[in-house]
Amino acid sequence: MEEREQWGSRAGFIFAAIGSAIGLGNIWRYPYIAYDNGGGAFLIPYLFALLTAGIPILILEYAIGQKMRGSSPLSFRRLSEKWEWLGWWQVGICYFIVTYYMVIIGWALSFTYFSIGRQWGEDTQAFMLGDYLGYLNVAGNIWTPGGFRWQVLVPLVLAWAVTYWILFRGIRRGIQVANTIMIPVLIVIMIIITIRGVTLPGAAAGLNALLEPNWAAMADPKVWVNAYGQIFFSLSIAFGIMITYASYLPKKSDVANNAFISAFANSGFEFLAALGVFGALGYLATLQGVPVEEVARSGVVLAFIVFPEIINHFPAFNDLFGALFFGALTLAGLTSAISIAEVCITAVKEKFGMTRTAAVNWVCGFGFLGSLLFVTQAGLGYLDIVDAFINNYGIVLAGIVEVVLMAWVYKLVAMREHINLVSDLRIGLWWDFCLKFITPIVLITMSGYNLYNELFVQHYGGGDYTFGQVLLFGWGSALIAFLIGFVFQRFRWQGEGVLMRR
Repeated sequence: MEEREQWGSRAGFIFAAIGSAIGLGNIWRYPYIAYDNGGGAFLIPYLFALLTAGIPILILEYAIGQKMRGSSPLSFRRLSEKWEWLGWWQVGICYFIVTYYMVIIGWALSFTYFSIGRQWGEDTQAFMLGDYLGYLNVAGNIWTPGGFRWQVLVPLVLAWAVTYWILFRGIRRGIQVANTIMIPVLIVIMIIITIRGVTLPGAAAGLNALLEPNWAAMADPKVWVNAYGQIFFSLSIAFGIMITYASYLPKKSDVANNAFISAFANSGFEFLAALGVFGALGYLATLQGVPVEEVARSGVVLAFIVFPEIINHFPAFNDLFGALFFGALTLAGLTSAISIAEVCITAVKEKFGMTRTAAVNWVCGFGFLGSLLFVTQAGLGYLDIVDAFINNYGIVLAGIVEVVLMAWVYKLVAMREHINLVSDLRIGLWWDFCLKFITPIVLITMSGYNLYNELFVQHYGGGDYTFGQVLLFGWGSALIAFLIGFVFQRFRWQGEGVLMRR
């Protein structure tokens, strides 16, 4: 076995953890979630969720990884041989996510290039869905994948090549160096975009829509559920990333402080992105003479349809700001993608006694093959469904199991004592209370709410997808990720010495 790597410095680990947390969702999901759930008043449930669920789980996962010194499957096995399947479930979730996440990075790379001369033209929706993705050619019938979109495949290959090179170089020379470079660059770009966004004519309308508090919304339970959902998805918790990253920390590294720093850095970036996004949306709404609510969107529509339209109408330096925005999306995607892939790499490396090079080859190879499904003309539909179900019924359910096992079966006090032993900032009984009661209740409520809507109100996508398509691609992907846990647990560990705590 190769000697286990370690981060070169505390700053290197923090940059990597922040890089994992800061992803596409910070730019295209949080601004709309905040706007749609009370505006400025959303800050209250958001911070409450951060302090009662986000940071407690983050501290827990840092402690598991650092104390158990292994990948997610190995760490859970060292806690109890019966729990290894949970780690592999998280690996399965990461595999599905990285296959489609890399495709979105490929889109961002393409649009960085398309920014030069604004090659998307005036009708940005027709360009994205038709000319670029070819999704309009299948007319919503995703039973027929259609052919590969070569203009999507080429940037996908480039994105995988960059990711492969970073992962191949290892923890210290690859992931740490990449994040130490990319995160500062990403923050500088976002500051530039935000300054430009809030100084555009009409930006005040967008900022007012984002920041004006709607106190009545605080009485709506859905707003609080959405706040917890945003924190949960944003911090990269409950699918093995932070356990894996923390396993490469030195044995005496501070756990609690690192968690607080990473969490608040991620939240700060979200707030920054929200100001820039809604400043730009206010500008577009003013130009079109419509309310901000008519242009406010999230996800793919915001990033690849609405923002190119905004950039088309910029008063100056259109190409530059287009390249900066999509360059920021590319960097945010890459820093998250390498962390997601690393979960799989560390797991198979330890389970099967592979060298790092072999593990990177296997994971990146199978990851690329999985990505090809999303490069077809119907790829956007597959991506939409798989993303929704892996998040709502993969990550959340795995998070419930993880928190319940650690808080109610494992002796949580022992983990807290370990955290306080290595951390300057001591944590108290509030941590136990959050993990035992608040977090499980909220996550179970989230799952119940999503499941009720899916089964009894309207299946995902409504009229866009048939029930059969949702069943196959949505429920199917979530179920396969779950079954991976039990399948891989049955394989024999290659070299029993790896099961001994180091």
